[in-house]
Amino acid sequence: MDLSEVLGAEWKRALGCTEPASIAYAAALAAQELAGDVISAHLVCDPRIYKNCYAVGIPHSQGMVGILAALALGASLRQARSRLECFRDADDAVLSQAGRLLAAGHVTVEVAKERRELLVDVRLSTVDNSARAVIEAEHTNVVLLEKNGVSLPVDSTTGSQPADSAAIRKELANSSFADLILLAQSLSGEDATVLHKGVALNLTIAHHGLSLFPRRVFQMMGSDAVTRLSRLVCAGVYARMSGEDFTVMTLAGSGNKGITTAVPLSLWGKDNGHDQRRIDEALVLAILVTSATTHNLGTLSAVCGCSNAAGIGLAAGIVYLEGGGEKEISLAMNNMVGNVTGMICDGAKIGCAMKTMTSVDAAFRSAALALAGIGIPQSDGIIGKDGKESLYNLGRIARRGMVATDAEIIAIMQEKLE
Repeated sequence: MDLSEVLGAEWKRALGCTEPASIAYAAALAAQELAGDVISAHLVCDPRIYKNCYAVGIPHSQGMVGILAALALGASLRQARSRLECFRDADDAVLSQAGRLLAAGHVTVEVAKERRELLVDVRLSTVDNSARAVIEAEHTNVVLLEKNGVSLPVDSTTGSQPADSAAIRKELANSSFADLILLAQSLSGEDATVLHKGVALNLTIAHHGLSLFPRRVFQMMGSDAVTRLSRLVCAGVYARMSGEDFTVMTLAGSGNKGITTAVPLSLWGKDNGHDQRRIDEALVLAILVTSATTHNLGTLSAVCGCSNAAGIGLAAGIVYLEGGGEKEISLAMNNMVGNVTGMICDGAKIGCAMKTMTSVDAAFRSAALALAGIGIPQSDGIIGKDGKESLYNLGRIARRGMVATDAEIIAIMQEKLE
């Protein structure tokens, strides 16, 4: 497997939460096929897209929040070249048109309750024409584009995935920890440049996020190194979920995962005098493990991806950074699975910031225990004979065991709107 291909598929820029950005991107693809103002917009989506758009802030929108706003904004755009950064194209005219659509009640959403994988199916109408764009499996994977019921070409210029993220994640999940370490160590100079750009973006939003909290928050939390790092991650995610206008580097389809891995590893490495090459390899390993875990959980999941995927990836990166090998990484995986499994995903929103803080703390504790040779044994609960089997068991819980939990979460959300 080529590391550059992995980074190209899994380490991507986005403005705002990736789920509303995916909706707006699909709507913009459909809108650019139409002339005249859009008079209605309808979205069919999977339950987890709905969940992740329910209460999240949208950047460049003057404070708009939620799934209807994302759809209306996308339907009011006239080009889709910015993909997951498309909200940056929302000027005053776009905001006005989106506001009119929302006020008229012509923006609607339907949840395909039985759908298990990502689905964004947008249909727009003008007085004379209609257009449709469908995204499946990954946030920019356009599988259908239509105008007046007639299919249009879908290629890299109209939005299809440049690389198959699902296939890459599956291969990573089937790889041994030793193979993942070797892949991380294959990092080239060009790969390192791509990596550093993402780290810089995620550090920027994290430091900005600190300005959104009153000073008393910092005074009460303490000042040890792990607390400072978890607080910084929390601040970055809080800013992103609030709709602050900062591009981030996403990991496995999630900006919060990108922040959760990049910020602590880069700063811990520098603060503790580690060689930059070692820091880079540790972050790449965290990316690979996060992507592998995401394969087990699903792109969108019933469990929190920041703790159950990025937190696990972070733990692996910390172990590697501090001199551990595959044995210690496996122990850290067992420690994380035995600790954070079951933390639910109840949508993207500012509350995610506290979950990421918990995941960072858990990752450092799990890594410290693993480096001391301590891991939760196979006899405990869902823990497997090694870290790889534990990740598979975690996936069973998320994909099968928590289906009813996810349905109840969405039912609660919908009841709150009534």
